[in-house]
Amino acid sequence: MTDTTKPGDGASPFGGLSIDFSGDATGPAGSTGGGTTFAVPAIAFDAEPVPSTGGPGSETMPGDGPHEANVLIVGSGPAGLTAAIYAARANLEPIVLAGTTPGGQLTITSEVENYPGFPEGIQGPDLMAAMRAQAERFGTRLVDVDVERVDLGQRPFRLWARGVEYRAQAVIVATGASAMWLGLDSEERLRGRGVSACATCDGFFFRDREIAVVGGGDSAVEEATYLTRFASKVHLLHRRDQLRASKIMQERALSHPKIEVHFDTAVEEVLGEDRVDGLRLRDTKTGSEREMSIDGLFIAIGHRPNTDAFRDWLEVDEKGYLVVHDQTGSAIEGVFIAGDVHDHRYRQAVTAAGDGCKAAIDAERWLEAQGIAEARTTTAW
Repeated sequence: MTDTTKPGDGASPFGGLSIDFSGDATGPAGSTGGGTTFAVPAIAFDAEPVPSTGGPGSETMPGDGPHEANVLIVGSGPAGLTAAIYAARANLEPIVLAGTTPGGQLTITSEVENYPGFPEGIQGPDLMAAMRAQAERFGTRLVDVDVERVDLGQRPFRLWARGVEYRAQAVIVATGASAMWLGLDSEERLRGRGVSACATCDGFFFRDREIAVVGGGDSAVEEATYLTRFASKVHLLHRRDQLRASKIMQERALSHPKIEVHFDTAVEEVLGEDRVDGLRLRDTKTGSEREMSIDGLFIAIGHRPNTDAFRDWLEVDEKGYLVVHDQTGSAIEGVFIAGDVHDHRYRQAVTAAGDGCKAAIDAERWLEAQGIAEARTTTAW
């Protein structure tokens, strides 16, 4: 994987965020999206996330509010920004509360080769910056703040971020889900440089390499099995003396010639300067330590849906994800749900974007039925 600089502009749209799995600063051929360039706002990512300041839609909204909108979209990943594009094109003048780390998980993903329309692939941050610019082009107002609390008891719905109140006749919740990490400094430093939480996204880049997967549940075994398509060997590391995965999944892992399961094994440190080149491991029973030479590390210990602000109002399932009614609806009329905040099966950028499209169309039709939005023809989409 390569850095995020697009050809011809000399600067990254995400403040110089560099993601590199290969250690080669030039990256693989064609890794810049086929030469396509976009005029995008600058979004800087430092040790402490800071709001973006480029572009008319990304400035902090003046005053203490309340700020009102027909549609308020919470989240700025593929689901939220696609919803914004569709809502803005329908003249709903949406406001997006984008979060203090705008762009979602694709901002920490380098090469994206499975999103339609980019035959040579595209950098994850570039893709999200392009989506953001497209949403702003149609009049979306974006504010890089996190929602702190909500009141969905009546319309207009009320949400607060940094003490400022926002009101809307319809709300689209597209806050996504965050991968759970080990919490190691070295893991964070090398995230995107050999450390990943998505085998489907990044497995291709480890062809004929030796890699490791951390976890013991079905997701970890699925990730490890999937990665055998590319890697020469996959080490499955689990802290306990037996896997938590279903019996059939355990049998699949234990019998696979490319998978070696290491029980009672915890990762103490990810080794490498510019990219992963090994692990320091600890035996959870004896405390002894050893090193393992690998080229990549995949964390598969689960995802956490970003639902904290909405849990008192919206239904969640046994895994903590929001429950969808009739495609994108919720138990509250006028509140719609899109993307990974409810989808723990696919978790792909393209499925999230599709959800955002559906949620925006459903919101527009619902507002129309309430007499709030003017009826549109299908050409508005």
